Amino acid sequence: MHPMLNIAVRAARRAGSIINRASLGGGAVNVRSKRVNDFVTEIDQAAEQAIIEIVQRAYPDHGFLAEESGVAAPDAEYRWIIDPLDGTTNFIHGFPQYAVSIAVEHRGSLMHAVVYDPTKNEIFTATKGRGAFLNDRRIRVSKCEKLGDALVGTGFPFKEMKRARLYLHQLKNIMEGSAGVRRAGAAALDLAYVACGRLDAFWELGLSPWDIAAGALLIQEAGGLVGDLDGETGFLESGDVCASAPRVFPALLKALKD
Repeated sequence: MHPMLNIAVRAARRAGSIINRASLGGGAVNVRSKRVNDFVTEIDQAAEQAIIEIVQRAYPDHGFLAEESGVAAPDAEYRWIIDPLDGTTNFIHGFPQYAVSIAVEHRGSLMHAVVYDPTKNEIFTATKGRGAFLNDRRIRVSKCEKLGDALVGTGFPFKEMKRARLYLHQLKNIMEGSAGVRRAGAAALDLAYVACGRLDAFWELGLSPWDIAAGALLIQEAGGLVGDLDGETGFLESGDVCASAPRVFPALLKALKD
C-alpha cells in the first residue's frame, strides 16, 4: 500500500471510531442546520478534526478541502479532499448508511481514495494505476451490458431544489429504462457500490467535490466510467456526476439528457 494511502486509511478508521462510538452511545447529538435539509453535527466536526490531525502530522505541507473546515493551503502540490461523515442525515436518524470519504489530489489529479463504512467495517481503497479494493480484495464494476438490466443508484438534489424538475424528468427516464432505482442517502458510498458491482450505475446533481472525489477514483480503478452529464471530466467542478459499468454508460448519458 502506498504510504499516503496508508495514512488515509488510518485517518478514515480513526474518524470511523468516533462515529461508531457516538452511534452506540445512545446520547443526544447536537445538530445544526447549515441550510435547508443540510445538517452538521459535533460528530462531523470531531471526525474531520481527527482526520486533519493525522494527515498534518504525516504531511504538514499538504493542503485540504474539507466539508466543515473549508480550504487550507490552496496552492499546495497535494490536496486532501475530505468528507468526515457523508450521510449525516442518515446518521442523525440511526439509518446505517453513511461513510467517511477521503481523496488525495496531486496537482489536480486524483491519486488515492478511501471510502470507509464504519457500520459494516468495509473499507474501499484505490491508488491511481493500481486498482481498487474492498478490505484488501480486488474489486471490479459489474458486467452489466444494458441499462434495462441495471440497478441504478441516485440522490435527490436537495441542495438545488430549483433543479427538481430536471431531476424528476431524469428519474422518470431511468425508472422506465432500468431494472430499478435506489436512493440510500450517501453519495460516496453509492459510488463505492458502483465500484464493487452492487450498483450498476449512479447519478446525482449538485454534489460537492468531497462527495464525489474518492468514489470517482474507486470506480475508475475498478474499470468503470465517471463523467458529468456530458460524459466529460468536469464533474468535480459542476457537481453533476454519473457513473456506471462501461457498456451502460452511453445509454445512461442518453437517458439523463433526453
